[in-house]
Amino acid sequence: MTEQDIIKLTSDLIQSVVASDWETYCRLCAKDITSFEPEAEGYLVQGMPFHKHYFDLENQSPYAGVTTTLSCPHVRLMGDVAVIAYIRISQKSDADATSTTTTSRETRVWQKIDGEWKHVHFHRS
Repeated sequence: MTEQDIIKLTSDLIQSVVASDWETYCRLCAKDITSFEPEAEGYLVQGMPFHKHYFDLENQSPYAGVTTTLSCPHVRLMGDVAVIAYIRISQKSDADATSTTTTSRETRVWQKIDGEWKHVHFHRS
């Protein structure tokens, strides 16, 4: 596994969110994933049900149809664990073609489990 592989896995994961592709998201994530994210208002989220809610919204999800750029990714490989930190730049247009751009800071942890890299934790602010 290389730094570029971790960047690619992370890009694939984010693309699955943008495309409301629950199958790919599940393939890339550990079932017991944990996260801190603004939508959970500071609480630690455990497991997949919280995340499935947004996939069930499909095109109504706040993440659907967003163009995403991972800016300045920094990867640290530690044996069977990798951590990636980056700025996520999100661009979206509404029905009136008004474009908005937002940024968030994200850190994601990947772990090799049973021979496959799984997303096990993230923090987004």
